[in-house]
Amino acid sequence: MEYKKILIIEDEIPIADLLAYGLKKAGFDCRTSNNGAEGLKLVEEFNPDLLLLDWMLPDVSGIDICKLITEKNNIPIIMLTAKSDIEDKVLGLEFGAEDYITKPFDMREVVARIKTIFRRVYSFDEQSIEENKKYQFGDIEISEIEHTVKKNEEIIELTPKEYDLLLILYKNRGRVFSRDQLLNSIWEYDFTGDTRTVDMHIQRLRKKLDLNDLIKTVFGVGYKFIK
Repeated sequence: MEYKKILIIEDEIPIADLLAYGLKKAGFDCRTSNNGAEGLKLVEEFNPDLLLLDWMLPDVSGIDICKLITEKNNIPIIMLTAKSDIEDKVLGLEFGAEDYITKPFDMREVVARIKTIFRRVYSFDEQSIEENKKYQFGDIEISEIEHTVKKNEEIIELTPKEYDLLLILYKNRGRVFSRDQLLNSIWEYDFTGDTRTVDMHIQRLRKKLDLNDLIKTVFGVGYKFIK
């Protein structure tokens, strides 16, 4: 796997140091921050490939940082939380987090989940160069090999889950997907959240790409991308 950069925003210094040590041993380049303001600066300066983000920070809440980052960047985010309430976990996923890890955690699990996300989100980095698959509809272009979406030649920043959701709907135009089917296809872990997560991601896709006329709600069932 290509050398990847991970930013850890965690206010408990022993936990941040443990994560950094374990991830460096696993071959990743790591930076740490113990507060939200500094962490946001490091997102711009360090340009990480993935963010480990604590839910509870002393200055800015992790969920607010998650919202800020996913509005501007497509960096995968794993929330670190001591909360076991499913409502809190669902909230993080609704605002664009890729996954969550509950404290206390096993370092092996952290590394495994990060590698799983990298394999999925950055899979083109590990493959031999192949023909770029591009899909064009209206003023929108999806590039699979570059993992980008453009509207009027301008790159639109989507979170990894938003991108996956758009791609599966577009490549299966005309097919109706239930919310549960989309959860199982895109959120790959044993995710026990409710279907609000899908609805929130659909809303963001429609807003970012002006897709109200193309991504249709099938009432009582789910969603489809019209042909």
